[in-house]
Amino acid sequence: MAKKPKEIVVVGSKVKEVIKEAGLRSDGELVGAVSEKVHAMLQDAIKRCTSNGRSTVRPHDL
Repeated sequence: MAKKPKEIVVVGSKVKEVIKEAGLRSDGELVGAVSEKVHAMLQDAIKRCTSNGRSTVRPHDL
């Protein structure tokens, strides 16, 4: 069975806006790649939170 793609967790138009404000263009796959990075960051934060015996993920877990 194929692995279900992860849901996009970033606002694509905002990601593109940041790139455009820098005077650059964004590739069509950029939003998905940014979202994957965010997923990875969140998974690491979740691991840190649970390893510290907490049930609330805090900014410093990032």
